[in-house]
Amino acid sequence: MEKSSSPEPKSTGSSILLHQIWNWADERLGLEPIVQLALKKRVPEHRHSFWYYWGGITLFFFIVMCFSGVLLLIYYHPGESSYESVRQITYDIKFGWLIRSAHSWSANLMLASAFVHMFSTFFLKAYRGPREFTWWSGVGLLLLGMIFGFSGYLLPMDDLAYFATKVGLSIPTVIPEVGPWIASLIRGGPEVSAFTVSRFFALHVVVLPALFIPLLMFHLYLVQKHGMSIPESEEQKPESERKSVPFFPNFAMKDLAMWLIALNVLALMAALFPWGLGPAADALKPAPMDIHPEWYFMSSFQVLKIFGQWFPGELGEFIGLAVFNLGLILWVLIPFIDPSSKNGRRSRLATYFGLLALFILLATTIWGYAVLPPATH
Repeated sequence: MEKSSSPEPKSTGSSILLHQIWNWADERLGLEPIVQLALKKRVPEHRHSFWYYWGGITLFFFIVMCFSGVLLLIYYHPGESSYESVRQITYDIKFGWLIRSAHSWSANLMLASAFVHMFSTFFLKAYRGPREFTWWSGVGLLLLGMIFGFSGYLLPMDDLAYFATKVGLSIPTVIPEVGPWIASLIRGGPEVSAFTVSRFFALHVVVLPALFIPLLMFHLYLVQKHGMSIPESEEQKPESERKSVPFFPNFAMKDLAMWLIALNVLALMAALFPWGLGPAADALKPAPMDIHPEWYFMSSFQVLKIFGQWFPGELGEFIGLAVFNLGLILWVLIPFIDPSSKNGRRSRLATYFGLLALFILLATTIWGYAVLPPATH
């Protein structure tokens, strides 16, 4: 007697329904190529792989910043009542202080991780072809993120935010002819006022997201298109000796673990060090002695102070602004300065330039905080 073959496992009703839903969505959205790309994609693995996670960490903090910002929009009122609305969020709305703190901390942590991501990308030489547009879009995202921070800093309209914004908007005035006009256009008048808050609010929640999100999508597309770069030490190895891991699930699970760590850091910072709110801004009061910009602008602020002490009048600030912008231009054009690993001299010069930029950024930031007078409130 022949042995009967075992029956094939039957599909359950739920699996059939999911399959039908998938086929329906795939037919209309073309999801199958995306799934195949995720399954086939591999990520280089070497001793510098740790730096690959910082782009994802930056993205995570941006997502948290967006969601917490939407929650704050429910109660925030720009203009004359901006300070009162923030006071209510902080002290009257249940867990409003936590949402506001999470929003502020996620913004700062996003910029901090973006700086780490940018410098790690620089030293891994990931700006070289064909990744020039990845580098330029990344630098653009960082600059937009800093403008995000500057525009959001004024919105509570407490005294520190008011006077720090006033100092920040005085910087463009050193530009001959057009400087005062630019500053007046941004302020909405001769002084920082409720009109300035309304303009900054529109910039913060409408204009900047409209610029940032498409650029972010473009940046992520380029990362997927060109993949992760490898350092020069790995390029010198034969193809057979280079290691890699599948993006899904190996790298994706590690990336999610880094997101979980980032979430814990954010939760601890928001709960243990809640974002404070000072007295309401009063233009008739003198500025606090410890007035200063946020940490991501402290380096440029200190550079302008140094050149202002070296040269008389507004000339020093203008020279400082010119030197800082020249450095930024060289930073953006680094893919043309060091286009490939074939020219060892250019590669070394680019590395020295990156180390110099990192040293100046850290040194002037620390110097700026070190020379601040004691807090007056």
